[in-house]
Amino acid sequence: MEKPSRRIPRRTLEGTRTLVLSAIDKGMRVDEAATVFGVGRSTIFGWLKLRKESGPAALVVKKAPGREPQLTERQMAQLRGWIIGNDPRQLQFEFGLWTREMVGELIKRKFGVVFTSQWVGTLLHRLDLSPQRPLVRAYEKNPERVRQWKEEEYPKIRAMAITAGASVFFADEAGVRTDYHSGTTWAPVGNTPIVIGTGSRVSANMFSAVNTQGKLYFSFFEGNLNAEVFIECLKKLLDDIPGKIFLIIDGAPAHRSNAAKEFAKSTKGRLKLFFLPPYSPELNPDEWVWKNIKHDHVGRMAARTKDELKKGIEKAVARMRNLPEIVRGFFADRGLRYMTT
Repeated sequence: MEKPSRRIPRRTLEGTRTLVLSAIDKGMRVDEAATVFGVGRSTIFGWLKLRKESGPAALVVKKAPGREPQLTERQMAQLRGWIIGNDPRQLQFEFGLWTREMVGELIKRKFGVVFTSQWVGTLLHRLDLSPQRPLVRAYEKNPERVRQWKEEEYPKIRAMAITAGASVFFADEAGVRTDYHSGTTWAPVGNTPIVIGTGSRVSANMFSAVNTQGKLYFSFFEGNLNAEVFIECLKKLLDDIPGKIFLIIDGAPAHRSNAAKEFAKSTKGRLKLFFLPPYSPELNPDEWVWKNIKHDHVGRMAARTKDELKKGIEKAVARMRNLPEIVRGFFADRGLRYMTT
């Protein structure tokens, strides 16, 4: 007797059908697929029959019928404008991130209509909105200072570099720990997967610099960043990159220290330091290097030792060095296009 299969939620039904039939197409037996995916044998045979008789399109899950929205087109447009045009705190909410519950409360306040949280989610999708991880910007940032940097200061630095025959690099430091994790992994629905990592907090600190041509410089350093450590990073940078360097960095204390400025002067023109506007990490393309290394690579490793962590970092760096188009792609970010125009 066939064991009753679990009920597959409508939102995952089409994906489950695709995975199951793809596995069978690649040679998996129906019995095995039923066990692996938790689907009844008769259900799988039904999907196979449906596809054979009506083609792959027959497996597409049709949208579930539901009640019509109780908001007019004008109200829908107003709602979208409030959500994308305001910090929730501007509308007397406690938190700075929109949730379905808060949107439901906003609808109730403005239009006197009560929706369930699930229906609010449906409504948000109809407004072409999706849940996304926000970028946090410091409220101290000065928009006028940013405009000056983009339209006046950086073009001037670039022109000076061309005249001096110097290369313009953007640099930054970052650290990553063995207990940092990102990404997802496939697992049965309802069973939280476990990946064996480490509970220790071993870290690796890194310094890197990039330019618009896709060149990437990278080195490790030990300890916390201070003026002495920063100067050692600069010495390595000068050893590895020939010619004059115009280095653009943020205003961290180590970067602005008298010792760092004196070191730059001692290079007799080989190195000049320039500083980004305060609280504006989005103006530094090197931030994308760390996103690539930390989130897209190392965070998915579950590294157990410092050596394992460093090898993973070096592998990610080597990939970017071998494929400079990846680094050049960082400059296509909306906030960085001013550098290539």
